[in-house]
Amino acid sequence: MPRSVVITSLDEVDETTPCPAVVRPAFTLGGKGGGLARTRPELMDQIAKGLAASPIHQVLVEQSVEGWQEFELEVMSDAAGNCVVVCSIENLDPMGVHTGDSWTVAPQQTLPDPDYQRLRDGAFATARTVGVATGGANVQFAFDPRTGDIVVIEMNPRVSRSSALASKATGFPIAKLARCSPSATRSTSCRTTSRASRPRPSSRRSTTSRSRRPGSTSRVPAREGRAGHRDARRRRALGLGRTFPEAFFKALEGKEDGKEIPEIDAPPVLRQRAPRRCARPRSRSPPPATWPRRSATACPTRGSPDPRDRRGRVRRRRPRPGRLAVDSCAAEFEARTPYFYLSYEDGDSEEVDGSNTVVILGSGPNRIGQGIEFDYCCVHAAMSFRALGYQAVMVNSNPETVSTDYDTSNRLYLEPVTLERVLDVCAIENPIGVVVTLGGQTPLKIAHGLAEAGVPLLGDPLGAIDAAEDRGKFGEILAELGIAHPRWGVADTREQALAVAQEIGYPVLVRPHYVLGGRRMRVVRSPEELEIHEPSLVDEYLESALELDVDVLCDGRRAWVAGILEHVEHAGVHSGDSACVFPGPSVSPAIEQRVREIADALVGRIGARGLMNLQLAIGRGGELQVIEANPRASRTVPFIAKATGIHLVDLACRLLLGATLDELGLPERAEPTRAWAKEAIFPDDRFPGAADRSAEMKSTGEVMGGGDTVLEAYARVLRAAGRGRAPGVIGPSLQELARAVPHA
Repeated sequence: MPRSVVITSLDEVDETTPCPAVVRPAFTLGGKGGGLARTRPELMDQIAKGLAASPIHQVLVEQSVEGWQEFELEVMSDAAGNCVVVCSIENLDPMGVHTGDSWTVAPQQTLPDPDYQRLRDGAFATARTVGVATGGANVQFAFDPRTGDIVVIEMNPRVSRSSALASKATGFPIAKLARCSPSATRSTSCRTTSRASRPRPSSRRSTTSRSRRPGSTSRVPAREGRAGHRDARRRRALGLGRTFPEAFFKALEGKEDGKEIPEIDAPPVLRQRAPRRCARPRSRSPPPATWPRRSATACPTRGSPDPRDRRGRVRRRRPRPGRLAVDSCAAEFEARTPYFYLSYEDGDSEEVDGSNTVVILGSGPNRIGQGIEFDYCCVHAAMSFRALGYQAVMVNSNPETVSTDYDTSNRLYLEPVTLERVLDVCAIENPIGVVVTLGGQTPLKIAHGLAEAGVPLLGDPLGAIDAAEDRGKFGEILAELGIAHPRWGVADTREQALAVAQEIGYPVLVRPHYVLGGRRMRVVRSPEELEIHEPSLVDEYLESALELDVDVLCDGRRAWVAGILEHVEHAGVHSGDSACVFPGPSVSPAIEQRVREIADALVGRIGARGLMNLQLAIGRGGELQVIEANPRASRTVPFIAKATGIHLVDLACRLLLGATLDELGLPERAEPTRAWAKEAIFPDDRFPGAADRSAEMKSTGEVMGGGDTVLEAYARVLRAAGRGRAPGVIGPSLQELARAVPHA
């Protein structure tokens, strides 16, 4: 281990304390409170922060090994002392970048076998010494290629973020085995094999994982997006390929924030194997301003599609990739549950009979505005289609979700949810339909391309998507139906936006078309603040209005309201960042009836099938106005399903297959089992200012709680969120506006 000392007070710091050093607070996760200090003043400041972050007021001050190579070994150990390396992982970024923020590749690529065996022996000795008896452990090492020195950096006697990558890369069910008997490594009851075995997992493929850190275009300040000792990633994508370049490009493609090849501070051996100009020499200094970049469009057989190939001409000239199975038993025994990835090398391109197959498109990497709630919908959809007798095929590249577990669907493709990849999957599977309305904005973005290529979409959602997502069209539909809505106008340029805002009057709300999570949505209070860079809707900002979130089931003609949530914050705060209560205290029978009428009218007009979300506002005069509609699953579907006990996704799948609401046997109205509330969770401990609620979503999670009353449920979620709220009982909007809402 590096030279280190345990500190519990600033008074214990003296000249013997290592510097430069890494400060590691005890009992924290993701590097919280920790960091690198290169000078004595920086060290004192970092120790103070670390002591404050640690629940036991303790930090480890460890000699810095910044710039060394970093490796991780994911191991399993049982009570008898048997150990097995599940996967070796190499961080492409050097020590000094948190492993959660780093590009990673599995299996490791650059270590000679003697050095790898030293890591293996060290990992086994560490696991046995710590006492890992019935599960997984993660051991992190630093390696100096100049001297051959190896030191243990950290050991986690539990499953970690790397466990998901290791499990998905090898097919080895780490979490499943971890819950088995003390001799789990010899157990057959938890294996996926057909014979008793204890094989060492083997990866005859390359797996690359790409973390996406927030930058200047994200919802947090750019200066907070720098890579360092604290985990600041917002998403992770997984790429599987027969070669490192193929896996690399898939991970790059899956991150969904552009195809530009990044600069990676990679070791020399990997720079030779990596795609040209994607890796730069290790250096603490920034790259020169003239460092060349290029678009990742010239490497089709390495795994990179061409985003400029709008009409598929280039794709038609390429060989069709085949599918390869991720064998969970290292080819030693027959595997019952293989899952697949696509490759241009040695793949099986044989088409299958898709007469009973439904392809479900996942939500891709977790990110602000599109998180685990959409994965919930995709997982339950796979369960529902399987129960209905269909073959459920999942496409997703997120290693951290249940949808990419080997037994969630009949067949899993660990592939980026992009047009070219999905078309390749559909060419093999020949499905009766593809579900694009359950995975958030990621599948919706490629829906038109799929339809143009002749791929059937379940529920025929394109008309409804265009009618609702194009803000101008939606405003015209509302006017046609006589449904009240804020005054609005469409603008493509700043000059047009200024004219619309002048007519409506400030403040206005700027809403770009076809976005999720309120991305780039903002309240503008003066002409000086008004800037637009894309086609947007400029509409009236409803000051101090009460907002309602409504989820409905629909069959193309009628709607059934599953739940009406009342926001605690005023309208103008993004619905994903606002606390909600259910049932809403301000939702009178008259308001509820009007919501049903609006939902019916909109569904009949746009023809939505499956799930649809409505957002409405109640002004101080009591008028109900429609803010927006989303003909897809929303982030509130899991909450309403759990609050009512109604399996909304299962019912939505039946509707997508052609069932009507009458055939579902639904009750007259959905009743919550008790009072429920949910509150948003913000990453303000990592990004100062992230908890400032606005029209653009910033939260990264939420908590749910129930009670006998709405106030009790809301107080419970505040405790679960770890904070209070003035005036201490419930938000002012519910108190003030409930008095103005007419109750019939």
